[in-house]
Amino acid sequence: MTGGSISIRGTEEPSLPLLPLLHGTPSQDNEQYTFNGSVDVRGKPASKKHTGKWRACYSILGGEFCCSMAYYGVGTNLVTYLTKVQKLSNVAAASNDNLWQGTCYLTPLLGAFLADSYWGRHRTIVVSLVGMILLALSAIVPARIDSVVISLHDTLPSLGLFLTALGFGGIFPCIPTFGADQFDETDGVEKEQKQLYYNWYYFAVNSGSFIASTVLVWVQDNYSWGLGFGIPTMFSAAGVAGFLACMKLYRYQKPGGSALTRICQVVAAATRKVNVDVPTDSSLLYEMPGEESAIIGSRKLMHTDGLKFFDRAATITASNNATSIDETIDPWKLCTVTQVEELKILARMLPVFLTGIIFNTAQASFPLFIEQGQVMDNHIDRFWIPPASLTTFNCLCILILAPAYKKVVVPVASRITGMKQGLSDMQRIGIGMVFAMLSMVSAALVEMVRLDIANNSGLVNRSTMVPMSILWQAPQYMFVGVAKVFGVVGFIEFAYEQSPDAMRSLCQACSLIMVTLASYFVSVILKIINSVTVGKGSHGWIPDNLNQGHLDQLFWLMAGLQLMNLIAFAYCATSEGA
Repeated sequence: MTGGSISIRGTEEPSLPLLPLLHGTPSQDNEQYTFNGSVDVRGKPASKKHTGKWRACYSILGGEFCCSMAYYGVGTNLVTYLTKVQKLSNVAAASNDNLWQGTCYLTPLLGAFLADSYWGRHRTIVVSLVGMILLALSAIVPARIDSVVISLHDTLPSLGLFLTALGFGGIFPCIPTFGADQFDETDGVEKEQKQLYYNWYYFAVNSGSFIASTVLVWVQDNYSWGLGFGIPTMFSAAGVAGFLACMKLYRYQKPGGSALTRICQVVAAATRKVNVDVPTDSSLLYEMPGEESAIIGSRKLMHTDGLKFFDRAATITASNNATSIDETIDPWKLCTVTQVEELKILARMLPVFLTGIIFNTAQASFPLFIEQGQVMDNHIDRFWIPPASLTTFNCLCILILAPAYKKVVVPVASRITGMKQGLSDMQRIGIGMVFAMLSMVSAALVEMVRLDIANNSGLVNRSTMVPMSILWQAPQYMFVGVAKVFGVVGFIEFAYEQSPDAMRSLCQACSLIMVTLASYFVSVILKIINSVTVGKGSHGWIPDNLNQGHLDQLFWLMAGLQLMNLIAFAYCATSEGA
């Protein structure tokens, strides 16, 4: 965390692989085309002048803004919808909210598989809107159609939420990587612009979140849940339409086949040869002849030391002698060095990804923040603030800090670290983890004061608002915002920069899976704590009447987990061979 960026690809590989992609170098003037193997919409080498760069990113970022508004338009106030409309308990509502959030970040694994293997990132982004439509319908249909028909009011929310999560699976892992594909990393100027793209991508995400947490939350709480869910549906459709309108401007990376299949092939081939000795000379390991990689859309990767067990997959034996015709080689028995190195890179990235589970529990705690706000004074003069609208502070912090990062944070950090980019991706993640911990500490302190006021005011046995301004929650939301600008963007950069060409969507999905696991983790923790703490005259930590609970102890527990996670991450980031 205190040093530079770790080298996941290994010490023997240069920062940019020297061998070109399968597409080869264009026969025309080389300066007219990209060198990273990207193609245009017709499948021809992409022009550096007429495709990609910021002109292509505008529609991508616009589409992300619309889809972000659709996602947060549902998720931001979902816990209120579940408690007020669906009449669930606090524990059940917060748990179900986290289960849905987690599912939204689990489906990207399927989206990434389709993007890297078959469809390509641009096609996978175009997803179905059926889920959003069903969710909107669930809020406007009557509770019962008649005495015989099953209640649509009970059925549509679950179906709509599930299909919405499935639809977002094609967007989450593909938009950040597809936008980064618009910049040729072999060009120094474009590579620097790509670093700036990550910040603007996150700015677009949180611009949509800002509109959702203000305008849409107000519409849902004060006007109509049907309209509150319908507006995000329309914006989602507009985002997809805008994305499709600019197809000619994009640079595309051809799908390189199933990355998961290639990983299984390496494991199977290495296991078959568990008793085979790996040659000390890495040039004796199997690789495709010539300059082209066997993996479509991926440059050749140089052999690296470490994880030698998997080198057995590329070790040539008498049964699969490479002097035979390449087409006859069974990839389940003999793999190329590039294929083996793909798995090594993913294995080296995994410990860092795993630390993202606890880090993302700060974001996953928002339903608890909202329930905490529901029993605080949310009136300012004559205005009533919906508890979910406090997420606006999280969005504002991101909207201010993300654009200012390059102009303010980078120059200051550069003088400290001596690096042109200011902070490495590891350092950004580490700083984000510190602020994630501070958000939990802030929430715990606010709850301690709130409970003290409830005791002194005689409100313990009454499920009512405590005379403490809801604005005291602002710091905990802002700390999460800072954590996301540093940590989430750091994870995005880490996943893209360190991953092999044909596995970028998969690696991006892996970082998103950590969000899923964080949401599921919080959901499970809530149920465990509720079952353990309820009974023997105790109302538990999270009762329906929070004035009788101990939500502060849960926040302190989460803060302790964040601290231990920060220590584990520091070890992963500084350990040799990470």
